[in-house]
Amino acid sequence: MPRVVHFEIYTDDPDTVRPFYEDVFGWKFNKFDGPIEYWLVTTGNEKEPGINGGLARPREGQSAGTLNTIAVPSFDQAIKKIEQRGGNICVPKMAIPGVGWLAYAQDPAENVFGILEPDTKAE
Repeated sequence: MPRVVHFEIYTDDPDTVRPFYEDVFGWKFNKFDGPIEYWLVTTGNEKEPGINGGLARPREGQSAGTLNTIAVPSFDQAIKKIEQRGGNICVPKMAIPGVGWLAYAQDPAENVFGILEPDTKAE
């Protein structure tokens, strides 16, 4: 069954938000070496239940908030179901090298979420 595998916190002020989550919850932040300003968030050790995430500035047209990404076994099948049920794809499929294929979708109430088909060969 598809489940949430990653979260992202969007903020215009990462220098204030990072220390907040570090101090309150003990989360660890590591700057990601990529084309955008992004921090990987570790929320616990791998033996504990839960998920890790990321921290980034909002993309153009996006507001601050949190976004969840759901792993799916078939990207194409998930897109088809999303569209059949009244949702839409708002950011098209893209490769996250070494991780998988990612897109952002909206449900019928315009809540945005990510869908990810894991694929370590994605480029």
